[in-house]
Amino acid sequence: MTGFATTIQRPFKVLATETISHKALDADIYSAIPTEKVDGTCCYVTTYKDQPYLWARLDRKPNKQAEKRFKNFLHSKENPKEFFWNVEEDFKPAPECWIPAKEIEQINGNPVPDENGHIPGWVPVEKNNKQYCWHSSVVNYEFEIALVLKHHLGLCWPIPDTYMNSKPVIINMNLNKCDSAFDIRFREPGGQRSKGASLCQEIST
Repeated sequence: MTGFATTIQRPFKVLATETISHKALDADIYSAIPTEKVDGTCCYVTTYKDQPYLWARLDRKPNKQAEKRFKNFLHSKENPKEFFWNVEEDFKPAPECWIPAKEIEQINGNPVPDENGHIPGWVPVEKNNKQYCWHSSVVNYEFEIALVLKHHLGLCWPIPDTYMNSKPVIINMNLNKCDSAFDIRFREPGGQRSKGASLCQEIST
Protein backbone atom coordinates (compact mmCIF):
# COMPACT_ATOMS: atom_id res chain seq x y z
CA MET A 1 0.00 0.00 0.00
CA THR A 2 1.30 3.43 -0.94
CA GLY A 3 -0.06 6.27 1.16
CA PHE A 4 0.65 9.96 1.48
CA ALA A 5 -0.39 12.67 3.89
CA THR A 6 -1.15 15.88 1.99
CA THR A 7 -1.11 19.27 3.68
CA ILE A 8 -4.31 21.08 2.75
CA GLN A 9 -5.10 24.77 2.58
CA ARG A 10 -8.70 25.37 3.58
CA PRO A 11 -11.16 26.80 1.02
CA PHE A 12 -11.39 30.59 1.00
CA LYS A 13 -13.82 33.13 -0.38
CA VAL A 14 -13.08 35.63 -3.12
CA LEU A 15 -14.72 39.02 -2.63
CA ALA A 16 -15.03 41.93 -5.05
CA THR A 17 -14.27 45.20 -3.25
CA GLU A 18 -13.59 48.80 -4.17
CA THR A 19 -10.10 48.59 -2.68
CA ILE A 20 -7.14 47.72 -4.90
CA SER A 21 -4.89 45.13 -3.29
CA HIS A 22 -1.32 46.01 -2.43
CA LYS A 23 -0.11 43.21 -4.71
CA ALA A 24 -1.76 44.90 -7.69
CA LEU A 25 -0.23 48.23 -6.73
CA ASP A 26 3.19 46.62 -6.31
CA ALA A 27 2.81 45.21 -9.82
CA ASP A 28 2.31 48.78 -11.12
CA ILE A 29 -1.22 48.06 -12.36
CA TYR A 30 -1.75 51.69 -13.43
CA SER A 31 0.97 51.31 -16.06
CA ALA A 32 -0.35 47.99 -17.35
CA ILE A 33 -1.25 47.63 -21.02
CA PRO A 34 -4.53 45.79 -21.69
CA THR A 35 -4.22 42.88 -24.11
CA GLU A 36 -6.53 40.34 -25.68
CA LYS A 37 -6.96 37.19 -23.63
CA VAL A 38 -6.69 33.99 -25.63
CA ASP A 39 -7.87 30.81 -23.95
CA GLY A 40 -6.08 27.59 -24.65
CA THR A 41 -5.18 24.22 -23.22
CA CYS A 42 -1.73 23.40 -21.92
CA CYS A 43 0.13 20.50 -23.49
CA TYR A 44 3.59 18.95 -23.32
CA VAL A 45 6.21 17.95 -25.87
CA THR A 46 8.59 15.10 -25.14
CA THR A 47 9.82 11.83 -26.63
CA TYR A 48 7.45 8.91 -27.23
CA LYS A 49 8.02 5.99 -29.60
CA ASP A 50 11.52 7.39 -30.21
CA GLN A 51 10.32 10.69 -31.67
CA PRO A 52 9.03 14.07 -30.45
CA TYR A 53 5.38 13.72 -29.43
CA LEU A 54 2.61 16.03 -28.31
CA TRP A 55 1.08 15.12 -24.94
CA ALA A 56 -2.31 16.15 -23.57
CA ARG A 57 -2.99 17.02 -19.94
CA LEU A 58 -4.66 14.23 -17.97
CA ASP A 59 -4.89 14.43 -14.20
CA ARG A 60 -5.49 11.33 -12.13
CA LYS A 61 -8.50 12.02 -9.93
CA PRO A 62 -9.94 10.28 -6.86
CA ASN A 63 -12.69 7.70 -7.25
CA LYS A 64 -16.14 8.49 -5.85
CA GLN A 65 -15.49 7.06 -2.40
CA ALA A 66 -12.18 8.87 -1.96
CA GLU A 67 -13.58 12.13 -3.37
CA LYS A 68 -16.45 12.02 -0.87
CA ARG A 69 -14.02 11.38 1.98
CA PHE A 70 -11.83 14.26 0.80
CA LYS A 71 -14.76 16.69 0.58
CA ASN A 72 -15.91 15.71 4.06
CA PHE A 73 -12.40 16.42 5.28
CA LEU A 74 -12.35 19.87 3.67
CA HIS A 75 -15.62 20.85 5.31
CA SER A 76 -15.00 19.24 8.68
CA LYS A 77 -14.90 21.46 11.76
CA GLU A 78 -12.11 19.50 13.41
CA ASN A 79 -9.66 21.44 11.23
CA PRO A 80 -6.90 18.83 10.75
CA LYS A 81 -4.11 20.01 8.46
CA GLU A 82 -3.31 16.76 6.66
CA PHE A 83 -5.33 14.31 4.59
CA PHE A 84 -4.12 10.75 4.04
CA TRP A 85 -4.27 9.36 0.51
CA ASN A 86 -3.96 5.70 -0.46
CA VAL A 87 -2.76 6.15 -4.04
CA GLU A 88 -3.28 2.52 -5.01
CA GLU A 89 -6.92 2.43 -3.89
CA ASP A 90 -8.17 6.03 -3.89
CA PHE A 91 -7.50 7.01 -7.51
CA LYS A 92 -9.05 6.08 -10.83
CA PRO A 93 -6.76 3.99 -13.04
CA ALA A 94 -4.64 5.84 -15.58
CA PRO A 95 -3.74 4.74 -19.12
CA GLU A 96 -0.59 2.65 -19.34
CA CYS A 97 1.20 5.41 -21.26
CA TRP A 98 0.32 8.09 -18.65
CA ILE A 99 3.25 9.92 -17.03
CA PRO A 100 3.17 12.28 -14.03
CA ALA A 101 4.05 15.94 -14.50
CA LYS A 102 7.70 16.67 -13.76
CA GLU A 103 7.01 19.42 -11.24
CA ILE A 104 4.92 17.41 -8.78
CA GLU A 105 6.41 16.03 -5.60
CA GLN A 106 7.33 12.36 -5.50
CA ILE A 107 8.04 10.07 -2.57
CA ASN A 108 9.84 6.78 -3.22
CA GLY A 109 9.15 7.21 -6.92
CA ASN A 110 5.40 7.69 -6.45
CA PRO A 111 3.66 10.99 -7.35
CA VAL A 112 2.00 12.83 -4.48
CA PRO A 113 -1.53 14.28 -4.95
CA ASP A 114 -1.71 18.07 -4.91
CA GLU A 115 -3.86 20.18 -2.58
CA ASN A 116 -6.85 19.64 -4.88
CA GLY A 117 -6.56 15.89 -4.64
CA HIS A 118 -5.32 15.48 -8.21
CA ILE A 119 -2.14 13.98 -9.65
CA PRO A 120 -1.27 16.11 -12.71
CA GLY A 121 0.10 14.21 -15.68
CA TRP A 122 0.18 13.67 -19.43
CA VAL A 123 -0.85 11.17 -22.12
CA PRO A 124 0.56 11.04 -25.67
CA VAL A 125 -1.72 12.29 -28.44
CA GLU A 126 -1.99 9.64 -31.13
CA LYS A 127 -2.76 10.42 -34.76
CA ASN A 128 -6.47 11.03 -35.44
CA ASN A 129 -7.31 10.65 -31.74
CA LYS A 130 -11.00 11.59 -31.46
CA GLN A 131 -10.78 12.37 -27.75
CA TYR A 132 -7.98 14.86 -28.39
CA CYS A 133 -8.96 16.00 -31.90
CA TRP A 134 -7.75 19.57 -31.32
CA HIS A 135 -4.38 18.32 -30.17
CA SER A 136 -3.89 15.84 -33.01
CA SER A 137 -4.85 18.47 -35.59
CA VAL A 138 -1.72 20.55 -34.95
CA VAL A 139 0.89 17.82 -35.43
CA ASN A 140 1.99 15.60 -38.29
CA TYR A 141 4.15 12.81 -36.91
CA GLU A 142 4.99 11.44 -40.36
CA PHE A 143 6.78 14.68 -41.29
CA GLU A 144 7.67 15.53 -37.66
CA ILE A 145 6.20 19.02 -37.90
CA ALA A 146 3.74 21.09 -35.88
CA LEU A 147 1.50 24.02 -36.73
CA VAL A 148 2.76 26.87 -34.54
CA LEU A 149 1.41 30.37 -34.05
CA LYS A 150 4.30 32.84 -33.95
CA HIS A 151 4.31 36.10 -31.99
CA HIS A 152 3.39 38.15 -35.05
CA LEU A 153 0.45 35.79 -35.79
CA GLY A 154 2.09 34.08 -38.72
CA LEU A 155 2.36 30.30 -39.03
CA CYS A 156 5.55 28.29 -39.00
CA TRP A 157 6.70 24.67 -38.86
CA PRO A 158 9.68 24.31 -36.52
CA ILE A 159 12.28 21.58 -36.60
CA PRO A 160 11.32 18.55 -34.48
CA ASP A 161 13.33 19.43 -31.36
CA THR A 162 12.20 23.07 -31.12
CA TYR A 163 9.58 22.43 -28.45
CA MET A 164 11.14 19.40 -26.75
CA ASN A 165 10.33 19.27 -23.02
CA SER A 166 8.39 22.52 -23.23
CA LYS A 167 4.75 23.38 -22.53
CA PRO A 168 3.15 25.19 -25.44
CA VAL A 169 -0.55 26.01 -25.43
CA ILE A 170 -3.09 24.87 -28.02
CA ILE A 171 -5.44 27.69 -28.98
CA ASN A 172 -8.43 28.01 -31.28
CA MET A 173 -7.76 30.23 -34.28
CA ASN A 174 -9.38 31.34 -37.52
CA LEU A 175 -7.39 29.59 -40.21
CA ASN A 176 -9.47 31.23 -42.92
CA LYS A 177 -7.20 34.25 -42.47
CA CYS A 178 -4.12 32.14 -43.10
CA ASP A 179 -4.77 30.66 -46.55
CA SER A 180 -1.35 31.47 -47.94
CA ALA A 181 0.46 30.02 -44.94
CA PHE A 182 -1.52 26.83 -44.53
CA ASP A 183 0.56 23.75 -45.29
CA ILE A 184 -0.93 20.92 -47.33
CA ARG A 185 0.49 18.41 -44.86
CA PHE A 186 -2.14 19.57 -42.37
CA ARG A 187 -5.06 18.86 -44.66
CA GLU A 188 -7.40 15.97 -44.01
CA PRO A 189 -8.34 13.38 -46.67
CA GLY A 190 -10.36 15.09 -49.38
CA GLY A 191 -8.36 18.30 -49.15
CA GLN A 192 -10.23 19.72 -46.16
CA ARG A 193 -8.34 21.50 -43.44
CA SER A 194 -7.87 20.02 -40.03
CA LYS A 195 -9.32 21.67 -36.93
CA GLY A 196 -8.74 25.40 -36.52
CA ALA A 197 -6.07 25.19 -33.84
CA SER A 198 -2.38 25.81 -33.41
CA LEU A 199 0.36 25.65 -30.81
CA CYS A 200 1.20 28.89 -29.10
CA GLN A 201 4.47 29.85 -27.43
CA GLU A 202 5.67 28.14 -24.28
CA ILE A 203 4.25 29.30 -20.96
CA SER A 204 5.50 28.81 -17.44
CA THR A 205 3.35 26.82 -15.02
